[in-house]
Amino acid sequence: MNATVRLPGRFSRHALLIATAAVPLTGWAAHALTLHKRLAATRKDPLTGLLRRDAYTARARRLLARHGDKVTVLMVDADHFKTVNDTMGHAAGDAVLTAFGARLTAWAGPHAAVGRLGGDEFAVVLELAAGHREERLQQLVRMLHTPVTLDDGRTVDVAASVGAASPDVLGTRDLTALQRAADAALYDGKHSGQAVLAAQATVTVPSINGRRAGRPGTAVWGRAA
Repeated sequence: MNATVRLPGRFSRHALLIATAAVPLTGWAAHALTLHKRLAATRKDPLTGLLRRDAYTARARRLLARHGDKVTVLMVDADHFKTVNDTMGHAAGDAVLTAFGARLTAWAGPHAAVGRLGGDEFAVVLELAAGHREERLQQLVRMLHTPVTLDDGRTVDVAASVGAASPDVLGTRDLTALQRAADAALYDGKHSGQAVLAAQATVTVPSINGRRAGRPGTAVWGRAA
């Protein structure tokens, strides 16, 4: 005698359909997760977790389009970074870059564009209106001048130069022009321990790939450092 298996009601048939569909869905979900991780890896710098240049640029331009004159663009260089690498080792240098990345992220907040452009150079675009700009920039400089403690207990004295530019001062929302002005302001105040806000005159500074012409590295293969 053949036994007939009956499904006990509509719910069980529905559960069976879900269970059947879950087999290929599980494989697809795993594949999608892998693709997502690979995409994230192409968007973010593996050392600091900050956005790479292309991802940073896309987010920065969205912020400028959305918030306009309330946005501030920053360029940041670590000071004496080569000395840290040469005297304390590359692991210490990596720790400094990682610390800078974490400090910039904490200072700028979750909605900002924070990118590592290469080496010890960083860029930040965030909503920061004129009334709070000076106070917040001073806060950032203090954060970036706080010594970094290494895993072995040693401390590294660190510093950074910061240049800022904003559409309300310069009369442009073009990211390249704002970064060029911020970069020029950075070098005007290099090693001064102060953040420098770009003035109108800095918009006309010649540039290579959006960076101030004449800065270290801009003459190499015609590319900005």
